[in-house]
Amino acid sequence: MYLGYYGLHEAPFSITPDPRFVHLSERHRDALAHLLFGVDKGGSGGFVQLTGEVGTGKTTLSRLLLEQLPEDTRIALVLNPRQDAVELLETICEELHLDIEGKRGSSKSLIDALNVYLLDAYAQGLRVVVLIDEAQNLPADALEQVRLLTNLETHTQKLLQILLLGQPELRDMLARPELRQLSQRITARYHLTPLDARGTEAYLRHRWRVAGGTRFPFTAKGVQRLHARAGGVPRLLNVIAERALLAGYARDATVIDARLVDAAANEVLPPTAKRIWWPWLAAAGVVAVAVIAATQFRGTSASAQTPNTTQAVSASNTPATSATPDHIITTTIPLDATGLTQLIGATGDTPLPGWQALLELWQLPADSITVDPAGPCRPATNPEIHCVQGDANLDTLLAVDRPVLLRLRDAGSDAWALLLGADVRRVRIRIGEHTHDIDRVLLLARWNGRYASLWQGPAMLGSAPRPGTSGPAVDWLRLQLTPLHDVVPGLAYDGTVRAGVTILQQARGIPVDGIAGPLTLMALASELPGPRLLRVLD
Repeated sequence: MYLGYYGLHEAPFSITPDPRFVHLSERHRDALAHLLFGVDKGGSGGFVQLTGEVGTGKTTLSRLLLEQLPEDTRIALVLNPRQDAVELLETICEELHLDIEGKRGSSKSLIDALNVYLLDAYAQGLRVVVLIDEAQNLPADALEQVRLLTNLETHTQKLLQILLLGQPELRDMLARPELRQLSQRITARYHLTPLDARGTEAYLRHRWRVAGGTRFPFTAKGVQRLHARAGGVPRLLNVIAERALLAGYARDATVIDARLVDAAANEVLPPTAKRIWWPWLAAAGVVAVAVIAATQFRGTSASAQTPNTTQAVSASNTPATSATPDHIITTTIPLDATGLTQLIGATGDTPLPGWQALLELWQLPADSITVDPAGPCRPATNPEIHCVQGDANLDTLLAVDRPVLLRLRDAGSDAWALLLGADVRRVRIRIGEHTHDIDRVLLLARWNGRYASLWQGPAMLGSAPRPGTSGPAVDWLRLQLTPLHDVVPGLAYDGTVRAGVTILQQARGIPVDGIAGPLTLMALASELPGPRLLRVLD
């Protein structure tokens, strides 16, 4: 019921593992890479083990893995491991669509049928994978049966690869002496840890954008408190953030601060000690009455808490738009290393085509900027267009969430490519006249970190605010950093502002210096309307 109030299309913090909302931290990318290794190296046999605390994203990663399986892969997904050895064999055969009528209840018959299937798949060049979720719940006899399945092999390679996902207890189980034979066959192990403070903010902001949100409601201290109360566990972040939004809606709050986060966490997290129930019942009644009253009062008080505004704030309340022409996004051509080398050599080092495509994304006229060989560009007609250039890593540019030009180099040639989006394995770029999807590793091998881009914001930001100065640009900066408070015009760029800038830079992966340079201002303006990067490449 709060979606319209916050300008959302859907709930941003649902606990269902929707791949559209996946935001992969560095640890999650590494974990997914281990699972993909287990699929790609199916012929090597053995096990791949992924463990992590409850709610850290193991099941979400498994769903993402299923979406990225190679076409030559057949997978058996076991979601309920509380089965004996025979039932587990039956489940695997059913998942692979084997006809096991008349074979149920017989381990030998089921293994024979599975072996025939695996040999036929091997002859067709297929790989077969078994993924067992919540593997810490496997009984001892089922674990031994899983180990025996890896004995199905030819003279040159194993026929079956097994991925084990589970809670930390799985590591303890496999460390037992009686399971050492299985443990020795694990070829890759990875333990998924919770998000750090920077990853928490990036995670929350990503889900907010996917749900259609434009102005992020959580204050910096609110995010810090969310991270502390949830311990960086994504599922708990979702639960607390969802309840905090509901609390903000009930109180007509346009921002979510640390107090609201604490109130939400106290309500949804399990108690650490025994509590008397009657105060909880009374509190529940009060909350219910408050929510009902707020709902009835919504029509006349939706704007009850509106801070002092500027032209920039009015713009930030406008729904964001991707503003991306269909022919740039949907017509893509896969590109390998050889093709990229040829394309870079044929495209040339002039940045003009890239800038023209970038202006098209922003729906700006071609004469809005003048390309300068000594720099990225100069605004020509619109003082609210700002240019930025420098060196950064890919994760930083993805966090800023705007299309940027990347300078690629290969075999002595240079070319400018327009970054349009990325997922865990691929990057979408426009280079020359066409749009291509390439492997992340391939891009990073051809890109030294040099980038250039533009962004739109108030004209007074043409000169970046500096520490010790004051004026409209500093006022705007204060308003973006502390939307909870009214801004007193004319205050200087002091230690408070610098601390806020530092927190933002840490969250976005921008070099930390407390100075609001062009890339930092661009990150602050990312809440304003304009084109955004794709997060899922179809």
